[in-house]
Amino acid sequence: MGAEVVVSSSEPRLQQLERALDDIGVTPSHKKILALILFGVLFDVFEQNAVGLVGPLLREYWGISAAQIGFLNTLTFGAAAIGRLGSGYIADRFGRRTMLSINLMLFTLGALICALATNYTMLAAGRFIVGFGLGGEISIAVTMLAEFCSSRFRGVAVGAINVAGGGLGNMLAPAFGLAVFAFFPGPDSWRWLFGCLVLPAFFVLLYRRFIPETPRFLLSKGRVEDANRVLNILASGKLGKSAGGATKRYLSEASNGAHRAEKVRLSEVFVGPLARRTVAVGIAVCMTYGAQISVLTLMPTILMAQGYTLSKSFVFTIVMQSGSLLGAITASYFGFRFPRKRVLTLGAIAACVIGLCFGFLSKSQPLILAFGAAFQFCVLLLNTSIWIYAPELYPTRVRAFGTAFILALGTLAGAAMPLVAGRVFDQYGIGGMFGMMAAMYAVFAIALTFAPETFGKPIDGPDAPGDTDPQAAAKTVSDAPASSASASHAS
Repeated sequence: MGAEVVVSSSEPRLQQLERALDDIGVTPSHKKILALILFGVLFDVFEQNAVGLVGPLLREYWGISAAQIGFLNTLTFGAAAIGRLGSGYIADRFGRRTMLSINLMLFTLGALICALATNYTMLAAGRFIVGFGLGGEISIAVTMLAEFCSSRFRGVAVGAINVAGGGLGNMLAPAFGLAVFAFFPGPDSWRWLFGCLVLPAFFVLLYRRFIPETPRFLLSKGRVEDANRVLNILASGKLGKSAGGATKRYLSEASNGAHRAEKVRLSEVFVGPLARRTVAVGIAVCMTYGAQISVLTLMPTILMAQGYTLSKSFVFTIVMQSGSLLGAITASYFGFRFPRKRVLTLGAIAACVIGLCFGFLSKSQPLILAFGAAFQFCVLLLNTSIWIYAPELYPTRVRAFGTAFILALGTLAGAAMPLVAGRVFDQYGIGGMFGMMAAMYAVFAIALTFAPETFGKPIDGPDAPGDTDPQAAAKTVSDAPASSASASHAS
């Protein structure tokens, strides 16, 4: 008996793909892919925190200044922005899976250079390479999970990245550092921390063996049979091997037997309707990333200005970070239940109000901790929701680059805004700085009114929110055979 054919030959293949992903739902294959990607993201966040963890040791044993330590972070974040753009470009042309492994190898190589560094210049070069890999890792992970999942579960899967990253990662990074320093004490303990961050190299082998290319990318390149194979792997729940038993044909052949790849025009995200959403969400992400990094950078200084010791300021900051984990978890849940723009707009309003409360009402320890944790909750709620939202704004042919461009803007804002926030704090105090944060979130809410809602909608095809390539859409429809034959069985 042959394999069952489950396609309707009159249905365009993009619609067939949406229906197939809905029918497959969430299987053990999805969960394994998610787990592998989240492990990589967790080490990504450890890398982001590495300079802060080893900074005091570098000052003690190398005698470098605080400004030099700060410059290492500037290099890392600047390279991350470049890495996101480069990774998005390559991933849209050659595949998401390939770029995910390359990014992981890059920041592993950078960590090894840092561990073996003999001088500041070599250390700075290592951090630049690390940053390039880090930036691409996040944007490609977001894109891949969005493309593996149906519209119903997309938000939960993508939101989970920031649960592992912004939530658990930032909370566990200090504990990771303390554990390494305890096992490897002495003047070279900072080298051991970078050395331990080489461990993600092993994940490259797992990625290459178990994580397939996304079916959306394969279909966009005309590789229908490969897309069918991946859909069967997802449905079977078994990674790293072909699905056992009879396989289903989820996607039909073109009527003429030829499958043309969609042309990749990266400039598409800057023209027409896609440009509007790029600008709107780009402004929004600059506001929330800029506010987040400014607060994280300046919080110990703010608390010391209120009369607390440095050690107590760090303890307070750690307590406030608990709000980050809750915010990321909440965003992941909301991604399953509520429209994107509603979550983002209400979250921005809440961040605006709480920011003002922190700036003008935090006169005691309980209020500082409560408003600080609430503000971090809103920040991670918004940032995670942006990660969920960004891949849904672009068609597959430019999704990786569009998502990477938006996140790169946020990275650049995170690098620049602490300088502005620091000047405002010096000039106008806590109230002035958090007043600026509140204004930034007001701009965030206004900018989002110009972007489309994507919740519950397909991210490709004529029903997607604003796919701007009518020729591609027409081609997809014309590729579907004109006959209205229903599902059949191969004999």
